Amino acid sequence: MVLQGEVVGVSDGDTVTLLGEGRVEYKLRLAYIDSPEKKQAFGQQAKKSLSDMVYRQQIEATITDVDRYGRGVAELRLNGRYVNLEQVAAGYAWVYRQYAKKDLSAGELREFVAAEEAAKAAQRGLWQDGSPTPPWQWRREQKEN
Repeated sequence: MVLQGEVVGVSDGDTVTLLGEGRVEYKLRLAYIDSPEKKQAFGQQAKKSLSDMVYRQQIEATITDVDRYGRGVAELRLNGRYVNLEQVAAGYAWVYRQYAKKDLSAGELREFVAAEEAAKAAQRGLWQDGSPTPPWQWRREQKEN
């Protein structure tokens, strides 16, 4: 399913609210990536990066799945730009390999991994930290405490 509309909210570095046709709101999780949680190091910067890119912009969202919270999992495009990939390239998201490798073609996966490696090499965004904690690990640690 493809939706078009205006981004009216950015919850964090990988979640937006889209106001679609008929003024229906859709909570969308960016596919194939995982950004730091808001309370995690670089979480606020990841949110700002996504917000600066898409807030109040008209985007196209291709829904690829629905997550356990009922959010559409989506590929976002803005004027030909692939937002999901740009968050990784900016250094504000990891490639969520456990999902990306089953849903992306080999070529697309290579593109995402190359963007992550380039951001890491250039120490962009969260890669300024020598060994940033991936959000899936951070969430697990929070549950244990």
